Amino acid sequence: MHSSLPARHPYLSPASPRVLAHRGLVTREDAALGVVENSFAAVAAAHAAGISYVESDCHLTADGVVILFHDDDLSRVTGDPRAVADVRLPELEELMAERGGLITLPQALEAFPDLRFNLDVKSEAAAEPVGRLIAPHAARVLVTSFSDDRRRTALNAARAAGAALRPATSPGSATVARLVAAQALGLQGTVRRLLADLDALQVPERQGPLPVVTRGLIRGAHAAGVEVHVWTVNDPADMDRLLDLGVDGLVTDHADVALCVVNGR
Repeated sequence: MHSSLPARHPYLSPASPRVLAHRGLVTREDAALGVVENSFAAVAAAHAAGISYVESDCHLTADGVVILFHDDDLSRVTGDPRAVADVRLPELEELMAERGGLITLPQALEAFPDLRFNLDVKSEAAAEPVGRLIAPHAARVLVTSFSDDRRRTALNAARAAGAALRPATSPGSATVARLVAAQALGLQGTVRRLLADLDALQVPERQGPLPVVTRGLIRGAHAAGVEVHVWTVNDPADMDRLLDLGVDGLVTDHADVALCVVNGR
């Protein structure tokens, strides 16, 4: 039976469990110095801690540069109310200079050639540029988005730009909702169809009062050769509990702690 499963994507080698540094790593000490998430310093800290995977987010600047940044606007991170899409790169670099430094997607891929990036495409405008940029790095990139359309646009752009293989990918929220419903109803054929052409299923443990990560969902994903990664898991007891349940990856703000938990098992 296992011989019929697709070959594991290089992004998912070697074996799990995996620790994915959520927006990089910002320790308490770094935060006290003003370092923020998704900064050059946060990515560098994850790398220095021995983390292999960095989860981040992609937006497009006013002058067409893909940067690692989560929010649509700058208010939470810098206090500036403008949308990322309305600000040019030099000004963004100035705003982030005292916050760990802005990092563009090309800089991330070039400065950290042994890191694997889990990229959430946050805007429609960023999808095609992200795909083109990751094409030469497809073996070490996973593309996801809450929007399956944005995700597919990025994957198609990577192929059009000459990617030697499809980047790894995880589904959008609509597909996840259909998967959870199909699993709950025992519709295994539908589960297998929805999991086709996916490499990982990246989900929260719960959506409001509804459980998302269950033994049944994990079994269904594994039967299709798809890993299950859970976000955002910050408590060591929760990390252990989820790993005992059989999940393959932990997306966490405390990647250094999670690495200790994984290595201690």
